[in-house]
This record gives sequence, C-alpha cells and structure tokens, in this order.
Amino acid sequence: MCGIVGYIGHREAYPIVIKGLKRLEYRGYDSAGVMTYDGETISLCKTKGKVADLEEKADTECNSKGSIGMGHTRWATHGVPNDVNSHPHISNSGDLVVIHNGIIENYAPLKEELINRGYTFKSDTDTEVLVNLIEEIQKNEKLKLGKAVQVALNQVVGAYAIAVFDKKKPTEIVVARLGSPLAIGVGEGEYFIASDASPFIEYTSNAVYLEDGEIAIIRKDKPLKVKKIQDDSTVDPYIQELQMNLEQIEKGGYDHFMMKEIFEQPNVIKDTYRGRLHADKGLIQMAGIEDNLERFLNAKRIIIIACGTSWHAGLVAEYIFEEFARISVEVEYASEFRYRNPIINTDDVVIAISQSGETADTMAAIKLAKEAGAFVFGVCNVVGSSISRETHAGAYTHAGPEIGVASTKAFTTQITVLTMIALRLAKAKGTLSHSDFHRYLLELELIPEKVQEALLTNDVAKEIAATFKDVSNCLYLGRGYNFPVALEGALKLKEISYIHAEGYPAAEMKHGPIALIDEHMPVIVVAPIQGHYDKIVSNIQEIKSRSGRIIAIVTKGDTEVRKLADYVIEIPETSDALSPLITTIPLQLLSYHIAVLRECNVDQPRNLAKSVTVE
Repeated sequence: MCGIVGYIGHREAYPIVIKGLKRLEYRGYDSAGVMTYDGETISLCKTKGKVADLEEKADTECNSKGSIGMGHTRWATHGVPNDVNSHPHISNSGDLVVIHNGIIENYAPLKEELINRGYTFKSDTDTEVLVNLIEEIQKNEKLKLGKAVQVALNQVVGAYAIAVFDKKKPTEIVVARLGSPLAIGVGEGEYFIASDASPFIEYTSNAVYLEDGEIAIIRKDKPLKVKKIQDDSTVDPYIQELQMNLEQIEKGGYDHFMMKEIFEQPNVIKDTYRGRLHADKGLIQMAGIEDNLERFLNAKRIIIIACGTSWHAGLVAEYIFEEFARISVEVEYASEFRYRNPIINTDDVVIAISQSGETADTMAAIKLAKEAGAFVFGVCNVVGSSISRETHAGAYTHAGPEIGVASTKAFTTQITVLTMIALRLAKAKGTLSHSDFHRYLLELELIPEKVQEALLTNDVAKEIAATFKDVSNCLYLGRGYNFPVALEGALKLKEISYIHAEGYPAAEMKHGPIALIDEHMPVIVVAPIQGHYDKIVSNIQEIKSRSGRIIAIVTKGDTEVRKLADYVIEIPETSDALSPLITTIPLQLLSYHIAVLRECNVDQPRNLAKSVTVE
C-alpha cells in the first residue's frame, strides 16, 4: 500500500508532488505528507486525512519552494493514522528524510538497538526506524548516502519501496525497492519518482521500473545509476515507453472513477480480445499460450491463485476450464496457499491473477510455485508490473488504469482473458466440437454490445438503490457460473457502502442462511434463463415464502421470476458460460448507487487501498 511521489529537476517540485499524490490516493488515503528543499532548508508538512487536507495545511503553514520534493499518501500499517505517524519521516539529526511503502518486519530489534545508541523516536512507525538506521550507518561508517542506504537495506527484513533525501547531498535522491513497485520517470535534466507512472505521465513518456533488490541514485542533470542492493553489481537501466495517456487517469465527466470504469467495460473487453479473437477465422491467438501450449496441454491440473475480485474471476474460470477444456482446476486464495504447505507438482500449471500485478500474497505464492517446479502464467493489467516479470509467461487484460478501489472492469477483462485461454485449450484438445467452439467465439465477440445494453439498467438500479440504501444486511445468491458473480456482488456492496453482505450458492441457502431471511432482508438473486433456471426459481420460491424481499437479475423477457420477485433488472441473453460478463453489470451499478446515496466515498472506501503490496 501507500503512494510515493518524488521530483528532482528544474521545476517547482511541490505542485508536481501534490498532483501526483492525488493520483496515487487509490493506494492509501488515511494520511499524507510532503517534503521540499529550497537549497537551504528542509520543509516538512504532513497531516492525518486526505491529500486535500495536506494541501490546505501546506498552503498556510509550510514553505513549498524548491526544485526537490518528495510526498507520500499512507495506508497505515505500523501506528495509527495521525500527523506524527504520517510520512515523510526525518532522522534525529534533521538531515535525512525518508518516504516508505511496505513493512520492515525486524524493526523492533533495530529500534531497540538504536535507542540504546541514543536515538529517540516520535512516531510508532517502522519507517522512522529505517531513516535513523541509515543515519547511524552513514555516521559510523562514514559512507555516502547511496552506500549507507544499501548497507541498511541489507540489514532489514521485509518489503519496501523507499526514497531518501540527504540535506548534505542536495542534488540527489536515493530510491530502492523490494516487493513494492517503484517507477522512475526520465525527463530532460529531471527525474520523477512514483509508485506507478500516473503522477508523471504529462511530463515524460519514458520510465524505468526498478526490479526487486535494486537501488538507484537519481541526480539532477546526470545519468541514472542503478545497482543491485545485495552485491553492489551495476545494472543497465532499461527505459521503456509508457503505455498510458492522461485521459485514461482522469474522470472524463463522471462523478467517480468507479462509474467511469463501469461504463468503460464494453470498450475494454473489446480491447482485451482485440488481436486475439478472430471469430471470422475460427481462431484464438495469444502469444503466451501459443508459446507454451504443450505445458498447458500436458498439465494434470491448473491451480488458480488470486485475492479478492481476482479470486472471484478465478472461480468463474474454474467452471469454464473444466467444462470447455476438461482440465481439473483448483482455485486458491493466494494468502492461504503460501502458508499451508500445498502439494505442487512439476506438471501443474499455476495461473496467477492480479489487477495491479503487485499483490504481495500472489507474488509470494508465485515464488512458491516456481520453486516447486510448476509453470506459472500471469494474468494482470499493469504492463511492467512485478507479476508480469516474475511469471514464466502471461497475458495482459488491457483494461487501462483502474483507479477506483473497488474493481469493476478488472473483473470482466480477467474473465475475458481466462475464457479465451480455456477456448484455445479446448480447441487444441478437441474437447469442444468445431461448431460449439465457433459459436462461443461469435458470442464472445458480441459481449461488448451486450454489456452496453446491460448498462442501460443504470436508472433501474438507481431506483432500487433508493429503496434499499438503509438496510444493514444483504444476501446474494447464484448458481453455477453465477455463484462467483454473487460473491463478487456482495464484495462490491461491502467495499463501498459498508453494508454487511454475503454471497452463497443458491442451493446452499437452505443449509443455514435461510434462517436470516425475513421481511427486512433483501436477497439479490442472479437468475438468467440459461443454466440452472428451474432450480433457482425454486430457491426464489423458498425466499418468497419467508417474506424475503427479492431483487432478481433476469434475462430480458423473463416471466416466471418476474411473478415472484419484488424488483427485476433485465439483461440481454447470452450463453451460460459467458453470462457472468453480463450479470455482474447491474450488481456493480446497484452497489455504486447505494454507496452514493449513503454518502460514502465510492472511489476511496475506508480502510481499503487498491494495490495490496503488504501481507
């Protein structure tokens, strides 16, 4: 979690840093801070709250002049969100300033040793320990800043992306990463530092993404110097052109990023299959699959590892892979997989799914799978992310930047990629007839148009939201392919409206959850005409007989469920296997409108951050 921004060059640093922090608030927003250096004095300003609160405080209380600056927006780990625990943190001498994303796991013994050496601490953070450790090493071993940072990082255990400034070396910033992303924007005589490229996209299209275990010395008007932290070997930095534009990270007239991203889904699904799906030729071509087709075809089992919304996409994929390609699939929480001594075979294929490509638990699970000899395939959205580099092969979703903390277009584009993989394997194995394969290609090609039609339910979803905005609990039910959609719908409602919600397989309702149903309990049932329609109608009747209030997602023209449900949202018909791409749309809209009506912060829900880069 947490967002890091820095600048060194010829411009005023403060406006660049503040604007960058606003773009990174999806990474954390319980406190924020900024440091600038005007050639003589370090100016430090930080506060509990959002970047807007920081900006207001800085305007009245801080000197914001100078062409060197660093800023941080925090998601608290060590120490509660308050002014003191906010970053940047300064060393006891007042010379060193550090911003840090991640966790220093051995901070407690380091802190105790530093206290014994006379250091004092104002905050409860592990980061203040790190900045004083660097100072102690610098002082005792008489090292330059870069070397002192390198020695310190070889003593700490944990994950980090850090930026360090030393008043005695006023023309450089030292940065390093292990487990948390860090990008360096390369301009003309200037450099930008950020957790991702969004803070500097309008200034430069060239970026260097530090690899794990690398440290960089960034100096104004001088070439970038990159080394390995562990052995001090020199690294030739690879400058790549950014695949993003300013328009993608702005709201584009929408009130919230989440709403913009919901409505982007027809286009991004099309972007995801463009160049890969050729329905007219009866082909799916994905380089990551074609280059490793034998590994997939020889796999006895596919293990899908993911967290949150990506895990739900993996559950949908389990149904699709097993039905289309007849390969056994297990879907695992990455956070549990890495700790339960799993059985991993060399003929397993592990598919790791992550929107950001930086999810710490998924990264750790990938490393475990690779050590066991499995082939690891990544599905992520962010080009150049850690997962895209750590896996043997993979496929990008091409969803574009997703700023809203609650994932929407990530879910549908992940399902799109996974469906294409399953179809390609089914064709290679001969487990789908030629006619069925071609039919699915044609249907998948039509999905963007049908998602566009499903978005027309927005007004209906808004009306229903007004009725249920004050409920305390909500139950989501689905069967087959739409059971994971029920889970995802419940997650969206929990994340952004803070209403307790649970998703269940509809048939499991009578094995416990039915005890919760009364006239106060809204039950959202995903009930398209395809699939187990008769069974889910029976489940709806069970709810109705217990006075539950039913909101049903149904196929256009449905009459049977309409007779039973209190509220109906109609969606276009598609095949059962592809229906999650459509049924999830009204659930996203419903959650969004309920959250807005409850006056919740839709894009930045409490306690959450977009990219979970710590355990």
